[in-house]
Amino acid sequence: MTEVIFPLEGKRVLVAGHKGMAGSAIVHRLGREKCEILTADREDVDMGRQGEVEDWLGALKPDAIFLAAAKVGGIQANNTRPAEFLYDNLAIETNVIHSAKQAGVKKLLFLGSSCIYPREAPQPIPEEALLTGPLEPTNEAYAVAKIAGIKLCQAYRRQYGCDFISAMPTNLYGLGDRYDLANGHVVAALIMKVHAARTAGAPAVEVWGTGTPRREFLFTEDLADGLVFLMKHYSGESHLNLGTGIDMTIHELAEAIGRAAGWSGRFVYDRSKPDGMPRKVMDVSRLTALGWRARTPFEEGIKAAYNWYAAKATEG
Repeated sequence: MTEVIFPLEGKRVLVAGHKGMAGSAIVHRLGREKCEILTADREDVDMGRQGEVEDWLGALKPDAIFLAAAKVGGIQANNTRPAEFLYDNLAIETNVIHSAKQAGVKKLLFLGSSCIYPREAPQPIPEEALLTGPLEPTNEAYAVAKIAGIKLCQAYRRQYGCDFISAMPTNLYGLGDRYDLANGHVVAALIMKVHAARTAGAPAVEVWGTGTPRREFLFTEDLADGLVFLMKHYSGESHLNLGTGIDMTIHELAEAIGRAAGWSGRFVYDRSKPDGMPRKVMDVSRLTALGWRARTPFEEGIKAAYNWYAAKATEG
């Protein structure tokens, strides 16, 4: 394993976006690092307003920032609300990254997304594929915003010497996901549908698209561990892919969720709905070479995610 170049012990570490799926997992993981964990609610600061962010970070003076705050959603949300996904994400990242420099933050880690890569990127997708071809149209606005965040971190590193780095997580799932059929991601949406079918004794669940696209999925606890690893061990201009390097079809995903729920019905595919990219799995060899890899087997992670949702649904 590579040496620790930025120890977190004793440091003031801000998790921007701590209530989201990624942010909450980072907060949980940082509990093992003997650092002071800082968070902020919307009542404390509107990250879309530059003046507020500058004043807030200037007063808070964190040593490090995990920039996980973002507007996120599934294919339907991205496809129908592109202005929101572009503007809101640009505002958040530009305000926080610029204000971090102004406040003298020693290190910042920006979370991107694997959707930054071209629709026809080589598979598995290497970091070098960025900006080599057209993006997937259904989430182009979100991707453009995330690409801008990567480039902003690189520019501040080049011009000002800021130790700002970027990580590109693959599709995430886990505890605390956004369970919203209209705006959520594929794993959360399928967990909701399967749980509803199991509860009602329904024989079938509808799945958007053909079921043939291939996707890679990373458990949020692994995501957080990988991000903390990068904060401590990596300093470089290139963004790094963060995932498992293993993919499956949407049909295989649905079947796995059915098994996790103990539901044995069938899946019906609505081919009028978009599939998105035909395949998306990332080349994680650079991260592996640094000494980190995901630990959670998919069946174990999806069972934990389903059980978490089922418990919350039962509560209310």
